[in-house]
Amino acid sequence: MLGQDARATSKVAPEAQALRGIWLTRGKDGRITAYAPGEGGLRRWTEKRPGGPEWDASDVVPLPELTHLSVAQNAEAYVHFAGRRERPAADGDGVTVDIVHAIQYQTGRPVSAWNSLGNPHKEPDVGSRFGAPVVVVNGAGEVNIAVRNGRGGMMVRRERKDGKWRGWEDLRCTRIKEVPAVAVLSTGCIEIFAVTNKETLHWEQEKPGGGWGDVRRSPAVVRPGSLAVLETSAGRATYYWTDPESGVVAYRAGVGPMSLGGVPGTGAHAAIRTVLDGFDCTVLAHRGANGAAAVGVGMTENEANGVWWSDTGAPCVNTPVLTHDALGRVVMAVVGEDGTPRVARQTDGPGLSLDEWRVL
Repeated sequence: MLGQDARATSKVAPEAQALRGIWLTRGKDGRITAYAPGEGGLRRWTEKRPGGPEWDASDVVPLPELTHLSVAQNAEAYVHFAGRRERPAADGDGVTVDIVHAIQYQTGRPVSAWNSLGNPHKEPDVGSRFGAPVVVVNGAGEVNIAVRNGRGGMMVRRERKDGKWRGWEDLRCTRIKEVPAVAVLSTGCIEIFAVTNKETLHWEQEKPGGGWGDVRRSPAVVRPGSLAVLETSAGRATYYWTDPESGVVAYRAGVGPMSLGGVPGTGAHAAIRTVLDGFDCTVLAHRGANGAAAVGVGMTENEANGVWWSDTGAPCVNTPVLTHDALGRVVMAVVGEDGTPRVARQTDGPGLSLDEWRVL
């Protein structure tokens, strides 16, 4: 019971890792699709009917030598993929890195060709350190991709309404570590949150599709790679990360960081809002220090009331993911130690409980 008591083969640059993770999307037809790296590319499983519980056999989406992948959807449920591609340099010395983008227009349909968005660095050694992308789609349907650049700054590239891409924008900062957290708010504005060794950096768009205001800085201790973000009220984002001393923390502009407890291991957090027993609640998930997926439940923007953590007992090698199915139930997915994805779904009853894990 959860919450009843009180988410290559070439030479790899230093930051790059083998592609790993799991992603869940929900199509216009209501069916969930799960994606996880596997032999031949990105393996893809789709529910046989909206709400499940049965899934079709997997097929494979080819991947072009990616080290990292980010997935987002627009209002039409198109699935946008943004990846960091790494290939041996033409002269045989080092690697070349670029960001690539592709689209899946309908559930279970083929993915478009991968389009290169390039790399803003002309120096090969700096370009090889270009980071992992985070893709989001704003309310106007424009794709936005944020990447830590090869010098530790923050770069953004945005799609125009006519489908063409603007150039890379430099947000003028240094010493960023790891992957940023990026949120599209109900106002249409985008926020970017990143960390250095000594502080957090927070940018907000001045208006939908507009420029970026001055960066806001705040001292905080953030475990690398642990950032997550969720819109917790209209136009307001809450950021979550792991503090090495106090566990999970939550932060909103002007509020926090607030300790939420938990015993997280490595990796980021997953976050989703859902209604439980008539209350607006936030569900958090991470890979616990014991290697199993853990879930926390608390009332949204009421951190002082506490977050109740439970160990699901499901071993996972990466951050769990959370979504809602066609019936509004919370669905959680993990990749087990054997590399096999597993999915659990909310059951009826008070609080949040999950049914048995289903192997895909």
